[in-house]
Amino acid sequence: MTDQDYSSVTARHEFDANHMLDMLGLTTTELEMIRDFGRAHPEIINESMAEFYTWLSTTPWYHQYFSDENVLRHVQDKQLQHWERAFDGTIDDDYVFSRRAIGEAHARIGLPSTAYFAGSHMFQRILTQRLRDNSASQELLQAFSAIVAFDTAIVVDTYNEIVEATLTEQADSMMAMSTPVAEIWDGVLFLPIVGLIDSHRAREIMNSSLAKISETQARVFVLDISGVAVVDTAVANNLFRVTKATRLMGCESIISGLSPSIAQTIVDLGIEVGRLRTTSTMRDAIALAFQRVGVGISEQT
Repeated sequence: MTDQDYSSVTARHEFDANHMLDMLGLTTTELEMIRDFGRAHPEIINESMAEFYTWLSTTPWYHQYFSDENVLRHVQDKQLQHWERAFDGTIDDDYVFSRRAIGEAHARIGLPSTAYFAGSHMFQRILTQRLRDNSASQELLQAFSAIVAFDTAIVVDTYNEIVEATLTEQADSMMAMSTPVAEIWDGVLFLPIVGLIDSHRAREIMNSSLAKISETQARVFVLDISGVAVVDTAVANNLFRVTKATRLMGCESIISGLSPSIAQTIVDLGIEVGRLRTTSTMRDAIALAFQRVGVGISEQT
């Protein structure tokens, strides 16, 4: 329904035009049949679009996405081109890219997939009825349905890919925000962890910690896990991998916030802590870290 720069469109699966045509059973003869019918009845598309936009104006999506006259005119022009191209009967890689662009455009503007399916289904019903009214053969109707299925598969696949990529990007941004490695003193880094730790977050913790150590040449790294909800075998192993990696870079790690239950869990799991330094409180860990870099701490009363 709208256009995009085709070079920016990617898809999770490669849609080879000839392969898709074979899968859908569309033959050269059927494509020629569609082309001949489109040339003999050019008014069908415009008449179908007029009925479609009468229906669309009654939906909540119309007022949210298409109420602006300039936007509506642009969308209508692109939709007209879309169906003129479908009735041209030429399905090649450029045709596939044009359908991918539709999926990307819908995802970018946030059009719900339900809106696309509803609109696609309604337009297909309207256009199919007009084909019947003009004595279209059963073979032509089947070929037209196959083209609609072809278009829908490409649009939906691209739409899903864009949405998934956006969600992944947002999750990565949130993950980066949730692993703020801070230099609290010259040579001392501190990272408080809150919530759950899965393999993806563990990798993010590893990457951000090592990058910060490399940047600051830190000598001590304090990892506070008092806010970690659950410590199981996977979580414990991930944490200890982080500390081993920091040690390889010449930076001593201290894990703070070990509650009695977490300590017991680590013992029960039989995890080898090796030379790992641990403390029960963050205060003790920071005091130990300052001691390691030669900074004295005095308490005032």
